[in-house]
Amino acid sequence: MQALAWSGLLVSLVGKQGVSMNSDARFTGSIPQYYDQDLGPMIFVDYAAEMARRVAAIAPKRVLETAAGTGIVTRALRDALRSDARLMVTDLNPPMLDMARTKYGPGEQEEFQPADAMALPFADGSFDAVVCQFGVMFFPDKPKSYAEVHRVLAPGGHYLFSVWDAHRYNPFGRIAHEVAGGFFPADPPQFYSVPFSCSHIDPVKEDLIEANFGEISAAVLTLEKQVPDAAAFARGLVFGNPLREPILARGGDPEAVVAAVREELNREFGADPGRMPLQAIMFSARKPSA
Repeated sequence: MQALAWSGLLVSLVGKQGVSMNSDARFTGSIPQYYDQDLGPMIFVDYAAEMARRVAAIAPKRVLETAAGTGIVTRALRDALRSDARLMVTDLNPPMLDMARTKYGPGEQEEFQPADAMALPFADGSFDAVVCQFGVMFFPDKPKSYAEVHRVLAPGGHYLFSVWDAHRYNPFGRIAHEVAGGFFPADPPQFYSVPFSCSHIDPVKEDLIEANFGEISAAVLTLEKQVPDAAAFARGLVFGNPLREPILARGGDPEAVVAAVREELNREFGADPGRMPLQAIMFSARKPSA
């Protein structure tokens, strides 16, 4: 069992923080498999269901998903949207989309296309809604990505996206960051600083305003999640993202990092099945009708 506690609007506005990703954002090789099977059920599926519910509530007919990954949100969207709604699914990494395609039948209304979220290959006003779950943090130029979303949205269209809150509210990220860093104290891998780099609300709102969005809101979504298999989760935290490569580049053993992460997960969350908190921030913004 797991306990869901979705909070209301977050009104606290704090200072600015940002980290960019370039080559480290490559989710290739075996990463998609570990991402989907070991991270998906633990940290993505519940937020995907909530995202799909919110998108379906506005009844869009043309939906674009950016940074779709292995299609976890896409599958939830397809199940929640009207059957005649068009769903365009994009990601910068084709191997992630290859896995996403396996989740859909030939009669379902979705298309898959590799795309850069900062240079979307779509005409102005092409979509009624744009969706992005846990992808914005990886965009090197976030203001440009917001401007691109605004451009491809039809007047009155909605942008819904989510980001992780800070490490203090998502200890799985802190654990992976600190454990991996402990193996290389002189040059710690920085991957796990990136997914949690958009936890300050005010800068995100300011960038959305600069991109000419209105009706901007931000809500905190808190979840208590069961950890049935810390070993599988630890493997996903190391092999289900680009952390493995910097470990190898520093002469380290990814399996040793997995074992250390598993030990720390059990220490902090309890023996299997343990329990851990998760916390995300969901943003909603709208392109003015005129």
